Amino acid sequence: MENMRQSPANRILILMKTEGPQLAAAIGDALGISGEAARQQLAKMAEEGLVEPITVATAGRGRPRQLWHLTAAGNRQFPDGHAELTANLLGTLVEQLGSEALDTVISAREAETLTRYRQELERADDLATRIEALAAIRTREGYMADSWKQADGSFMLVENHCPICAAATVCAGFCRSELETFRAVLGARVERSEHILAGARRCAYRITPD
Repeated sequence: MENMRQSPANRILILMKTEGPQLAAAIGDALGISGEAARQQLAKMAEEGLVEPITVATAGRGRPRQLWHLTAAGNRQFPDGHAELTANLLGTLVEQLGSEALDTVISAREAETLTRYRQELERADDLATRIEALAAIRTREGYMADSWKQADGSFMLVENHCPICAAATVCAGFCRSELETFRAVLGARVERSEHILAGARRCAYRITPD
């Protein structure tokens, strides 16, 4: 991801990935350039198939706004965990050895992940610190995660990218396993409120103390 931070186009991709559809003016502000310069960059990226505009009506008689968002090709600029190979391998595993074998693989991955996360979070002595540390781990693993505390005292953990999306698409057990891992390592109630596989832009989790 380091190289993606070096050009205006890649900075725009990251902005849309983490913040969702954007106005050209907002993109200009984020990059420190004019709205017109941002529109020129967006037009070039649209020609490359990376972004496209959506016209959104405004309340009252205001002019419609044009929001820019990532296309499927734009999303593919981010790590995909060798999507096609992963999907094929999982399909072959189920075909040759049955679904029980895949369940065994998922359980083993869950156990390994839980052990590793607990080791990394062992010095985090409160929920807020554990969530912040978990977000950092997940970002390091390619999930582009963030976290914050809400006004009602609960916490949000969001993941703007899913590097194992292909595997999760083939088998929802990976998503279930990750949710259970979060609950175990945080020692808290964790509910998924947004899900990439359900069509959302990101995965989001609401976390409250048990």
